[in-house]
Amino acid sequence: MSDSSPLSSDLSPTPDSVRSSIESRTLRALRDQLVTRAPVELADLIKELSGEEQGIVFRILPRELAADTFEHLALEDQKAMLATLGTERFAVILNNMDPDDRTALLEEFPAPAARQLVSMLSKDERTTALSLLGYPEDSVGRLMNPEYIAASPNWTVAQVLQQVRTYGQDRDSFDVLYVVDDRGVLVDDLRLRKLLLASPDQPISELLDNRPISLRATDDQEAAVAVFQKYDRSALPVVDSYNHMLGILTVDDVLDVAEEEATEDIQKLGAVEVLDAPYIRMPLPTLIRKRAGWLVVLFIGELLTATAMGYYENQIQQAVVLALFIPLIISSGGNSGSQAATLVIRALALGEIRVGDWPKVLWRELVSGLSLGAILGIIGVLRIAVWSLFGDAYGPYWQLLGLAVGISLLAVVMWGTLAGSLLPLLLKRLGFDPATSSAPFVATLVDVTGLVIYFSVAHFVLQGTLL
Repeated sequence: MSDSSPLSSDLSPTPDSVRSSIESRTLRALRDQLVTRAPVELADLIKELSGEEQGIVFRILPRELAADTFEHLALEDQKAMLATLGTERFAVILNNMDPDDRTALLEEFPAPAARQLVSMLSKDERTTALSLLGYPEDSVGRLMNPEYIAASPNWTVAQVLQQVRTYGQDRDSFDVLYVVDDRGVLVDDLRLRKLLLASPDQPISELLDNRPISLRATDDQEAAVAVFQKYDRSALPVVDSYNHMLGILTVDDVLDVAEEEATEDIQKLGAVEVLDAPYIRMPLPTLIRKRAGWLVVLFIGELLTATAMGYYENQIQQAVVLALFIPLIISSGGNSGSQAATLVIRALALGEIRVGDWPKVLWRELVSGLSLGAILGIIGVLRIAVWSLFGDAYGPYWQLLGLAVGISLLAVVMWGTLAGSLLPLLLKRLGFDPATSSAPFVATLVDVTGLVIYFSVAHFVLQGTLL
């Protein structure tokens, strides 16, 4: 390799400068530039390169830096790198990855391919990988890192600090240490700050309160997010059913879970099946299939709207003016229902409300629906009144028409808020994901029932005049 380089030593590498170095074969100088960058910066840089260029960059990086950089790539990019890097280099990266990140990658491959990748690992790493993969899908055990710093309750502060110096460099997180007894049972956790402020000869048993906060390996990952939010921790210990310490779960992995869950909820709210890959990388046929299912269901629902309008065809023929307000009525009900559904679904996700709080939700949405319906109803009546002062668009019975529209808006908006707020709670009670009650679904439901409410009110108010 040549020592000369087109890269300036005071400039950060860019995709163009990396390509230039690869073309001129000045790889040693390129390596010197790359090792000064943080792994997350290198991951962003590598995403801009072609597959062949990515392979070259990973081959010249030190193995630990390559593994750290690899962990910051999206799972789809990691899978693509397998063919680019080749078996030998990929095995080196796999062996140096954090166990939790490696588990997430192995889960993305079919079982035969995952077994082949596991066979590339060293004996110890293979044991760890198989252990993590043995936990249920979406469980805390799949995310935990089995490498942590443990201490005995019989040690002094000086002994614990020596343990940190000896093993801390290779650990994912050591701002919190975990105290376990001779049987491996979790006794307590201990913050490093508390240790640093204590006397070196002091037994750590005097620093413990014996009230550790922990997660079970079989706990759902989404439940772990709530625990991190409640206790504001950077890491939590993971134990088995007998309280034996198994590993730790760090906040960076929990943030990934929270982002994934939020993305899934948003997609469901938009009446889309959960996407298995980033939108821009999702194959177009798959993207169409995931969107078509709900669209067909909603379309069939809207056919009921057409059926309802056909049922009231005679009323429309007798008073054509009623048709002018159909979009106004059903859109107001659908919008109010979508609002309520979104608020309740998010409150459920954040743990602000539970299914048992439905009476409180019912009362709040009843008052909200009446208030919002009254506001829209008054606006609707004023609109008819003002237009009637300057013309004869609504005929001689415009006052009754305004009353019918006003009452319908009040009733439809109130019904929309009640349906939108209680449907997620019902789905949650039945064991379904409340986000499935997407805003379009609620809107379609309220469209059909809104027409029935509107024409029923119109028939009652306008009977003997327009009808």
